[in-house]
Order: sequence, then structure tokens, then C-alpha cells
Amino acid sequence: MDEFQKIGRRIESYRNEMIDMQIKLCSLPAMSPVNGGEGESQKAEVLHQFLKKIGFQKIDVIKASDLDVPPGYRPNLLAILKGKNPSKTIWIMTHMDVVPPGELELWKGNPFKAWIEEGKIYGRGVEDNQQDMVASLYAVKALSDEGIQPPYNVGIVLVSDEETGSQKGIEYLLQTSNPFHKNDLLIVPDSGNPEGTQIEVAEKSVLWLKFKTIGKQTHGSTPKMGINSFKAASHLVTQLDQLYHYFEKKDPLFTPPFSTFEPTKKDNNVPNINTIPGEDIFYMDNRILPLYSLEDVKKKIQEITQLTEKKFQVRITVEEVRSSSAAPQTPSNAPVIQILKKAIKEVYGKEAQPIGIGGGTAAAFFRKAGYNAVCWAKLEKTAHQPNEYCVIDNLVGDAKVFAHIFLQDSL
Repeated sequence: MDEFQKIGRRIESYRNEMIDMQIKLCSLPAMSPVNGGEGESQKAEVLHQFLKKIGFQKIDVIKASDLDVPPGYRPNLLAILKGKNPSKTIWIMTHMDVVPPGELELWKGNPFKAWIEEGKIYGRGVEDNQQDMVASLYAVKALSDEGIQPPYNVGIVLVSDEETGSQKGIEYLLQTSNPFHKNDLLIVPDSGNPEGTQIEVAEKSVLWLKFKTIGKQTHGSTPKMGINSFKAASHLVTQLDQLYHYFEKKDPLFTPPFSTFEPTKKDNNVPNINTIPGEDIFYMDNRILPLYSLEDVKKKIQEITQLTEKKFQVRITVEEVRSSSAAPQTPSNAPVIQILKKAIKEVYGKEAQPIGIGGGTAAAFFRKAGYNAVCWAKLEKTAHQPNEYCVIDNLVGDAKVFAHIFLQDSL
């Protein structure tokens, strides 16, 4: 039996242990203070102890100051398992934080007390991002338990703050104790599809906007005495749909292959029915193909906004909540893509292909810093949904994919 077969059997033997780890991690709600949580420290301590247990001799805890959480910092864990050739490291980076559960009545059970049902683990965070966090850790454990030293270094990065911007997580690491090198292989398992065939290599630009429309409040029965900000804002929402026409080009690398311009969140205006609001606020989420510049999109939005101001005699302010230009694409011939495709084929029997996505991932921070990072996992895409779940077979299978990558001696 070759090394990979032995490792695969070893990982299969961990199935129940991996489920138990998922349940344990789920019980530690690692939410950002922005989302009403106390950060990732409790979860980080459990993971720190497990990293020691599975053979990592040196584990760095990089603390990003944050006075809004009880310990005063957000933890990031870095661990390296030495390989026979230390000239490069294969990194798997996952995030410890989770999003809030949302409307509890939509859950079949307690979102922080994971439960098993029909081959799936249910609970907040079990897929995003604990599935492949646990998978990567148990891939390393299998190497350790089999007494196999990998051909190259294996690195595990467990970061904070991914769900609320990464300023206390991977962005902080890159700016301070950056352990990465240009010839390293970087995998961020935070994007994927149910078939495991999508290797994400590019992302769209992201532009989140807050529109504040200011009119004049008045009684609902005397509209001529005021200016209805809600009516003006509603008109603006429909006019902004023209952005699909102005920026209509497609790129088949991406799913969907076009830019998207969607109104999303809506703030409350007046609390009562019989008052015409003098102020109205809504938000917009724009995901823009890299072939367009953010400045061109902003300019067109400004033109559309000014026409609405003139038509309704209102004042509209546009605030950038988030603005991020697309990172450079990871080339389709990059070694990390080739080795990942080989592992996916071996474990799942599928041919994987590079793709681009509209959602933002932490891999973009690597790409902007000049590293060829990819995102991959076999996911059901239940992240951020009520009744989020992880398919147990994916948990085990992805561990095998990572182990296969760790065993490759020709990078």
C-alpha cells in the first residue's frame, strides 16, 4: 500500500473524531464584536492545543489589538510542520470566526449546538469555515500518526476577522509577521461547489454604497408641503438598474459572467404610516468584472444620482462602505492549481477547472501582495444560511485532498 492509500485509510478512521471536533468548535461562537460577539479567543485556545497534539512543535500566536473584545486582541495562529525540503511551504488558511445565526426561528435546532442528520452536521460555522479547517488539521494528524515527514513544509494558518473585513486577520499578518514566500503554495478553502470542481483564481471588484436621500418631512395628507425622500430613493433604485446596460460585457471565467448591481439593505425611515419621510437610506452591493474600473462605475452612479436629485428636488449623499478593486488573477498554469487538480481527480474522480467569483475571499489579500493563491473546497454553499450544514463525506474527502497535496514531492 502506498503512502496516500495509508493516509486515506487513516483519515477514514478519524470520521467520528472529526465530527466531534466540529461539534466542539461549533459550541464556541467566535463572532466579531461588530456582530455582537467576543472574538475568537476561546476557539483559538482549543485549536492551539490541538495543533500541539498533532505534532506542531512551533506555533505562533499573532495578536491583533482589539479593545472591543474581552482579551483585548484577536488571535491568529501560525504553525509549520517541517518537511524534508524546507525550500517551500504548502499553506492551508482557514478562518475561525463565524457570522451570527440570524433569525433563530428559521433554525431546526440550536445553531451553536451542532447536530447530526442524514450524513450532515448542522450548526453555525460547520461549513463556513470549520469543514475545511478540521479537514486540514486531520490531514496533518494523519501524516503524524503514520510517521510520514512530508516532502515540503506544511503550514496551517487560522485567522480571525475574515467575516468582517480581515483587518485583524490575514491583512494584519501580511503587514506584520508575514511568513509567506513567493514560491509557497497557498490554498484558502473558503469557496467551492457541491462537485468540488471549481478552483477559484479571480474575484470581481467590490463596491458597497450607502445612499442617503434627504427631502422634507411632512404629514401624509399634505405631500405638497414636503418632499418625499422615500419616493425619490425608490426612483433612484430603479434608475440604478441601468448599470447593467452601461457595464454589460461578460467574462466566461466568472460565475455569473457579468457584473452585478443590486440594492440590498434598507434602513427604517419614519415609524408611523401617516408621515412622509424626510430622510431615506438604502444600500447597494456591486460586484464588478476586473475589465471595468471602479472609478468609471462610480462616475456613472454619480450621473444617475444627480438626475434623481434634479427630478425630485432632493439631496442625495453616496458613501462608500467598502471599495476594493479586483486583485490580480492567479495564472491558470500556477503550480498550486496543477497540484490541486491532481488531488481532486484522485480523491473525487472529477476534473476541476479555474473560475472567477463575485464574492470576496481572503485569497484576494494574498493576490494583491503578489502570491498565487487559490480558493477550493467541496461545499454545499450553505454558508450564512439558517440550518447551515457540512456533508460529512466532504469533511473526510477534503482531508484526503489536502493530504494528497502534502505528499507531492514535485512542486
